[in-house]
Amino acid sequence: MLRKMIAEALGTFILVFFGVGSAVLMGGEIGMLGISLAFGLSIVAAAYGLGAISGAHLNPAVSLGMVTAGRMSGGEFIRYAIAQIIGATIAALIVLIIASGKADYSLAENGLGQNGWGPGYLGEYGIGSAIVFELIATFLFVLVILGATAKGAPSAMAGLAIGLTLAGIHMVGITVTGVSVNPARSIGPALFVGGQALAQLWLFILIPLAGGAIAGMFDKALTDPDTPQA
Repeated sequence: MLRKMIAEALGTFILVFFGVGSAVLMGGEIGMLGISLAFGLSIVAAAYGLGAISGAHLNPAVSLGMVTAGRMSGGEFIRYAIAQIIGATIAALIVLIIASGKADYSLAENGLGQNGWGPGYLGEYGIGSAIVFELIATFLFVLVILGATAKGAPSAMAGLAIGLTLAGIHMVGITVTGVSVNPARSIGPALFVGGQALAQLWLFILIPLAGGAIAGMFDKALTDPDTPQA
Protein backbone atom coordinates (compact mmCIF):
# COMPACT_ATOMS: atom_id res chain seq x y z
CA MET A 1 0.00 0.00 0.00
CA LEU A 2 2.88 2.40 0.69
CA ARG A 3 4.13 1.94 -2.88
CA LYS A 4 0.63 2.62 -4.16
CA MET A 5 0.30 5.77 -2.03
CA ILE A 6 3.65 7.07 -3.27
CA ALA A 7 2.58 6.39 -6.87
CA GLU A 8 -0.75 8.20 -6.31
CA ALA A 9 0.99 11.20 -4.76
CA LEU A 10 3.50 11.37 -7.59
CA GLY A 11 0.84 10.89 -10.26
CA THR A 12 -1.37 13.61 -8.80
CA PHE A 13 1.70 15.84 -8.61
CA ILE A 14 2.20 15.30 -12.36
CA LEU A 15 -1.46 16.16 -13.05
CA VAL A 16 -1.41 19.40 -11.08
CA PHE A 17 2.09 20.44 -12.13
CA PHE A 18 1.28 19.98 -15.84
CA GLY A 19 -2.31 21.24 -15.71
CA VAL A 20 -2.24 24.04 -13.16
CA GLY A 21 1.31 24.90 -14.20
CA SER A 22 0.23 25.38 -17.81
CA ALA A 23 -2.57 27.71 -16.73
CA VAL A 24 -0.41 29.79 -14.39
CA LEU A 25 2.87 29.88 -16.27
CA MET A 26 1.81 29.61 -19.91
CA GLY A 27 -1.90 30.40 -20.03
CA GLY A 28 -1.44 33.59 -22.03
CA GLU A 29 0.72 31.84 -24.61
CA ILE A 30 -1.14 28.56 -25.13
CA GLY A 31 -4.72 29.61 -24.36
CA MET A 32 -7.56 27.41 -23.09
CA LEU A 33 -7.02 24.75 -25.74
CA GLY A 34 -3.40 24.36 -24.66
CA ILE A 35 -4.39 24.16 -21.01
CA SER A 36 -6.98 21.50 -21.85
CA LEU A 37 -4.37 19.43 -23.64
CA ALA A 38 -1.89 19.85 -20.78
CA PHE A 39 -4.39 18.37 -18.32
CA GLY A 40 -5.16 15.52 -20.71
CA LEU A 41 -1.52 14.76 -21.50
CA SER A 42 -0.65 14.73 -17.81
CA ILE A 43 -3.15 11.90 -17.30
CA VAL A 44 -1.66 9.98 -20.21
CA ALA A 45 1.85 10.37 -18.78
CA ALA A 46 0.84 9.32 -15.26
CA ALA A 47 -1.35 6.44 -16.43
CA TYR A 48 1.37 4.81 -18.50
CA GLY A 49 4.14 5.68 -16.07
CA LEU A 50 2.48 4.72 -12.79
CA GLY A 51 -0.71 2.86 -13.63
CA ALA A 52 0.86 -0.55 -13.13
CA ILE A 53 1.63 0.34 -9.50
CA SER A 54 -1.56 1.97 -8.22
CA GLY A 55 -3.98 2.16 -11.12
CA ALA A 56 -3.23 5.89 -11.43
CA HIS A 57 -6.51 7.19 -10.00
CA LEU A 58 -4.95 10.60 -9.20
CA ASN A 59 -8.36 11.78 -8.00
CA PRO A 60 -10.49 11.04 -4.90
CA ALA A 61 -13.62 11.05 -7.09
CA VAL A 62 -12.15 8.25 -9.21
CA SER A 63 -11.14 6.28 -6.12
CA LEU A 64 -14.63 6.68 -4.62
CA GLY A 65 -16.10 5.51 -7.92
CA MET A 66 -13.92 2.42 -7.60
CA VAL A 67 -15.38 1.86 -4.13
CA THR A 68 -19.02 2.11 -5.24
CA ALA A 69 -18.23 -0.06 -8.27
CA GLY A 70 -16.95 -2.75 -5.90
CA ARG A 71 -13.33 -2.59 -7.04
CA MET A 72 -11.80 -0.98 -3.94
CA SER A 73 -12.31 -0.93 -0.17
CA GLY A 74 -13.18 2.11 1.93
CA GLY A 75 -9.86 1.92 3.75
CA GLU A 76 -7.94 1.94 0.48
CA PHE A 77 -9.97 4.94 -0.66
CA ILE A 78 -8.96 6.96 2.39
CA ARG A 79 -5.27 6.17 1.89
CA TYR A 80 -5.45 6.97 -1.82
CA ALA A 81 -7.26 10.27 -1.16
CA ILE A 82 -4.67 11.36 1.41
CA ALA A 83 -1.83 10.62 -1.00
CA GLN A 84 -3.59 12.42 -3.84
CA ILE A 85 -4.17 15.55 -1.77
CA ILE A 86 -0.54 15.58 -0.64
CA GLY A 87 0.69 15.26 -4.23
CA ALA A 88 -1.63 18.02 -5.46
CA THR A 89 -0.65 20.37 -2.63
CA ILE A 90 3.08 19.93 -3.22
CA ALA A 91 2.60 20.49 -6.95
CA ALA A 92 0.62 23.69 -6.33
CA LEU A 93 3.38 24.91 -4.02
CA ILE A 94 6.04 24.25 -6.66
CA VAL A 95 4.03 26.12 -9.30
CA LEU A 96 3.63 29.01 -6.87
CA ILE A 97 7.37 29.10 -6.19
CA ILE A 98 8.14 29.18 -9.91
CA ALA A 99 5.47 31.79 -10.69
CA SER A 100 6.71 34.00 -7.83
CA GLY A 101 10.02 34.33 -9.67
CA LYS A 102 8.33 36.48 -12.31
CA ALA A 103 8.47 40.19 -11.51
CA ASP A 104 4.83 40.97 -12.34
CA TYR A 105 3.25 37.87 -10.76
CA SER A 106 0.89 38.36 -7.84
CA LEU A 107 -0.95 35.50 -6.17
CA ALA A 108 -3.84 37.81 -5.32
CA GLU A 109 -4.19 39.13 -8.88
CA ASN A 110 -3.04 36.21 -11.05
CA GLY A 111 -4.18 33.33 -8.88
CA LEU A 112 -2.92 29.76 -8.94
CA GLY A 113 -5.28 28.03 -11.34
CA GLN A 114 -7.87 27.69 -8.57
CA ASN A 115 -11.43 26.61 -9.30
CA GLY A 116 -14.39 28.90 -8.73
CA TRP A 117 -17.58 30.43 -10.04
CA GLY A 118 -19.56 33.68 -9.90
CA PRO A 119 -18.70 37.36 -10.45
CA GLY A 120 -15.06 37.98 -11.26
CA TYR A 121 -14.29 34.35 -12.13
CA LEU A 122 -13.70 33.58 -15.84
CA GLY A 123 -17.15 33.23 -17.49
CA GLU A 124 -18.93 34.38 -14.31
CA TYR A 125 -21.31 31.42 -14.33
CA GLY A 126 -23.57 30.98 -11.30
CA ILE A 127 -23.42 28.28 -8.66
CA GLY A 128 -26.17 26.25 -10.37
CA SER A 129 -24.15 26.00 -13.56
CA ALA A 130 -21.06 25.08 -11.55
CA ILE A 131 -22.87 22.26 -9.73
CA VAL A 132 -24.44 20.82 -12.88
CA PHE A 133 -21.20 20.96 -14.85
CA GLU A 134 -19.03 19.41 -12.14
CA LEU A 135 -21.57 16.66 -11.39
CA ILE A 136 -22.11 15.64 -15.03
CA ALA A 137 -18.47 16.05 -16.07
CA THR A 138 -17.19 13.98 -13.13
CA PHE A 139 -19.82 11.31 -13.69
CA LEU A 140 -18.82 10.96 -17.35
CA PHE A 141 -15.09 11.10 -16.58
CA VAL A 142 -15.25 8.38 -13.93
CA LEU A 143 -17.57 6.27 -16.07
CA VAL A 144 -15.02 6.35 -18.90
CA ILE A 145 -12.25 5.39 -16.47
CA LEU A 146 -14.24 2.46 -15.09
CA GLY A 147 -15.06 1.27 -18.59
CA ALA A 148 -11.54 1.71 -19.94
CA THR A 149 -10.03 -0.23 -17.03
CA ALA A 150 -12.65 -2.99 -16.86
CA LYS A 151 -11.79 -6.62 -17.55
CA GLY A 152 -11.89 -7.26 -21.27
CA ALA A 153 -11.31 -3.62 -22.22
CA PRO A 154 -8.29 -2.87 -24.47
CA SER A 155 -5.96 -1.91 -21.61
CA ALA A 156 -3.20 -0.60 -23.90
CA MET A 157 -5.47 2.28 -24.90
CA ALA A 158 -6.90 3.07 -21.45
CA GLY A 159 -4.48 5.88 -20.59
CA LEU A 160 -5.04 7.60 -23.92
CA ALA A 161 -8.83 7.32 -23.71
CA ILE A 162 -8.87 8.73 -20.17
CA GLY A 163 -6.48 11.57 -21.01
CA LEU A 164 -8.44 12.60 -24.09
CA THR A 165 -11.67 12.55 -22.07
CA LEU A 166 -10.18 14.91 -19.49
CA ALA A 167 -8.93 17.20 -22.25
CA GLY A 168 -12.39 17.24 -23.80
CA ILE A 169 -14.01 18.06 -20.45
CA HIS A 170 -11.68 21.04 -20.08
CA MET A 171 -12.52 22.25 -23.58
CA VAL A 172 -16.17 22.37 -22.51
CA GLY A 173 -15.93 23.75 -19.00
CA ILE A 174 -12.86 25.87 -18.29
CA THR A 175 -14.87 29.11 -18.33
CA VAL A 176 -17.55 27.58 -16.08
CA THR A 177 -15.47 26.46 -13.08
CA GLY A 178 -11.90 26.14 -14.33
CA VAL A 179 -12.74 22.40 -14.29
CA SER A 180 -12.18 20.45 -11.13
CA VAL A 181 -13.77 16.97 -11.47
CA ASN A 182 -11.10 16.22 -8.86
CA PRO A 183 -11.15 17.35 -5.20
CA ALA A 184 -7.37 16.98 -4.83
CA ARG A 185 -6.71 19.19 -7.87
CA SER A 186 -8.94 21.87 -6.28
CA ILE A 187 -7.62 21.58 -2.73
CA GLY A 188 -3.96 22.12 -3.67
CA PRO A 189 -4.25 25.61 -5.21
CA ALA A 190 -7.06 26.75 -2.86
CA LEU A 191 -4.91 26.19 0.23
CA PHE A 192 -2.43 28.79 -1.02
CA VAL A 193 -4.86 31.25 -2.63
CA GLY A 194 -7.28 31.33 0.32
CA GLY A 195 -10.17 33.78 0.34
CA GLN A 196 -12.90 33.02 -2.18
CA ALA A 197 -11.09 29.94 -3.51
CA LEU A 198 -11.15 28.41 -0.04
CA ALA A 199 -14.72 29.52 0.63
CA GLN A 200 -15.94 27.86 -2.57
CA LEU A 201 -13.85 24.71 -2.14
CA TRP A 202 -16.75 22.74 -0.65
CA LEU A 203 -18.41 22.52 -4.08
CA PHE A 204 -15.27 21.10 -5.69
CA ILE A 205 -15.02 18.47 -2.99
CA LEU A 206 -18.64 17.37 -2.58
CA ILE A 207 -19.93 17.54 -6.15
CA PRO A 208 -17.08 15.62 -7.85
CA LEU A 209 -17.24 12.99 -5.08
CA ALA A 210 -20.98 12.65 -5.70
CA GLY A 211 -20.43 12.37 -9.45
CA GLY A 212 -17.75 9.73 -8.98
CA ALA A 213 -19.86 7.72 -6.54
CA ILE A 214 -22.86 7.75 -8.89
CA ALA A 215 -20.65 6.66 -11.80
CA GLY A 216 -19.39 3.72 -9.77
CA MET A 217 -22.91 2.62 -8.84
CA PHE A 218 -24.01 3.01 -12.46
CA ASP A 219 -21.07 0.95 -13.69
CA LYS A 220 -21.75 -1.75 -11.11
CA ALA A 221 -25.41 -1.92 -12.10
CA LEU A 222 -24.45 -2.34 -15.76
CA THR A 223 -21.76 -4.96 -15.20
CA ASP A 224 -22.95 -6.86 -12.11
CA PRO A 225 -23.70 -10.44 -13.23
CA ASP A 226 -26.63 -10.53 -10.79
CA THR A 227 -28.32 -7.58 -12.49
CA PRO A 228 -31.18 -8.75 -14.74
CA GLN A 229 -30.33 -8.23 -18.41
CA ALA A 230 -32.85 -7.00 -20.95
